[in-house]
Amino acid sequence: MTNSQRQCWLTNNKSQRQCKEVAAGKKPRKNHLQRKYTPSTAVVMGRLHSKGKGISASALPYKRSPPSWLKTTSQDVDESICKFAKKGLTPSQIGVILRDSHGIPQVKSVTGNKILRILKAHGLAPEIPEDLYHLIKKAVAIRKHLERNRKDKDSKFRLILVESRIHRLARYYKKTKKLPPVWKYESTTASTLVA
Repeated sequence: MTNSQRQCWLTNNKSQRQCKEVAAGKKPRKNHLQRKYTPSTAVVMGRLHSKGKGISASALPYKRSPPSWLKTTSQDVDESICKFAKKGLTPSQIGVILRDSHGIPQVKSVTGNKILRILKAHGLAPEIPEDLYHLIKKAVAIRKHLERNRKDKDSKFRLILVESRIHRLARYYKKTKKLPPVWKYESTTASTLVA
């Protein structure tokens, strides 16, 4: 095995044809499906209810300490988080505002705690976890649409998928004690949960 073939073998993202082209000294053709190889993209898990194999993700900096240019103290961040939570914003919305308007890239690097943990300490955490809340909201919207459009078979199918995700997530949150063991999703009372 030549050095160029070994190099090709190691990169793990070239086809056999491309490896032969490299070994022959030719410039390899670009493949539109070719992705930059990183350990995180080595095995890509498919989505649960779609065909996608998306690999988009944010890359957090290796250094976990707060940036040197950041002058905001931990107490200031805590106060602003509580202020936004009292206005009715979700933890992810609070994080976006702090990042975009206040220049705080990672709350955990400044305070030592994540936003949800800070909210729990102050008794301001949402009753239903945010991801579950948004799934319920989506299911309510689809059900409302189906009342007006009874023949929409695709929406009926999508509602089944969304509700199965709700049941999966609820089972996980009950197991981890983030939801009470008697909590149950019911389509008839779901609109009151997201009102």
